[in-house]
Amino acid sequence: MPSQKILEEKKQIVSSLAEQLKSAVSGVLVDYCGLSVEQDTELRNKLREAGVEYKVVKNTLTRFAAKEVGFDELDSVLNGPTSLAISMTDEVAPAKVLAEFAKKNEQLEIKAGFLDGKVISLDEVKALASTPNRETLLAKLLGSLNAPVSNLARTLQALVDNGVEPADIKIEKAEAEAPAQEAPAEEAPAAEEAAVEAPAEEAPASTEE
Repeated sequence: MPSQKILEEKKQIVSSLAEQLKSAVSGVLVDYCGLSVEQDTELRNKLREAGVEYKVVKNTLTRFAAKEVGFDELDSVLNGPTSLAISMTDEVAPAKVLAEFAKKNEQLEIKAGFLDGKVISLDEVKALASTPNRETLLAKLLGSLNAPVSNLARTLQALVDNGVEPADIKIEKAEAEAPAQEAPAEEAPAAEEAAVEAPAEEAPASTEE
């Protein structure tokens, strides 16, 4: 029978693992049996670069932790060698890194996973792995948002480079529009003066005859 100290240590492990499962945005369980030391090291490095935490876990302790956070569906895959990859910030990273690595290393077997507090199947893990990661999605989003702004910025910069300030553009536009509006008012008096002067010039001619 395990000593009280060992039991306490196991409780702490379960509690810590449960907290990680609860806090993580996603995670994937895999069977790492058959991987060489070199392959395992390569996998760990790839996961670390992606900001994913990776650890070998005991099925019995993981089972307790999973039940504690409501992941009872993981019970069926918690057999044989099991390791867990989790991410606290990127929903896609664990699935993407493991799925890509498994394509070149058939010894790695993906069992199941979880996403946003729900257990997902092997097929769902593979589907998740095929989606763009957070950085790619953000880059596309920012690109679409910044496109009109960047075009405007380039146009304004080109005008400034040619010695035209945005304020000058407004002044020139106002000056160009002003004459066009005043033109009809200036032409009207000229026409009236012509009409008034004409009779005055013709009157003396008829008197002299």
